[in-house]
Amino acid sequence: MYALIMAGGAGSRLNLGEKPLIQICGLPLVSYVINAFREAGCEPVVAASFQTPMTLNWCRANGIEFCKTEGAGYIEDMVSAVLMLEEEKPLFVSASDLPCITPDIIHTITGAYRLGGKDACSVWVPETLVTSCTDAMPYRKEIQGITACPAGVNILKGALISQPQDELELLLEEPRLALNVNTKEDLKKAGIFIQQNPVMQHKKNTFN
Repeated sequence: MYALIMAGGAGSRLNLGEKPLIQICGLPLVSYVINAFREAGCEPVVAASFQTPMTLNWCRANGIEFCKTEGAGYIEDMVSAVLMLEEEKPLFVSASDLPCITPDIIHTITGAYRLGGKDACSVWVPETLVTSCTDAMPYRKEIQGITACPAGVNILKGALISQPQDELELLLEEPRLALNVNTKEDLKKAGIFIQQNPVMQHKKNTFN
């Protein structure tokens, strides 16, 4: 299964250069997401744009498959990238700013999706777990009686990418998914979490 990693945004909140390449514990932010999906058995593809030219160069230098999108917006670039891949089967779509995502989380999502029997799967975390840029969250929704925020990870059916899809709404009480890196405080929290969790050191990392 492809894992399309969205890395074409400007990342203006951090003001530290291209967001996907910001270093956490000596590795670029996007590398943690790539490694997690790769170790979960997925084929990562980075979607970058004119706003992230150095990320495109980094992908080239590290042999990472990529799509060059227009930088028109998250959804527009996602649709464009899936069409470029000519993928009709289900695929993951993930934000590139989730450094604490791990293969076990990905396997949990995949398992729930397969059991759900729907075209797509959106992943949500309880609002109470989200501590950064809560006002910037695009929307909230009540799922299983809990107010939740989108986690930035979805499974979508490629053949239906240009239209609404019947989706499983998966709520995960998972702090690691709630840590999107949007501020310098988030960077600090992610660094501490990675240092304190040896599994997050990505011993199979290919970017050293």
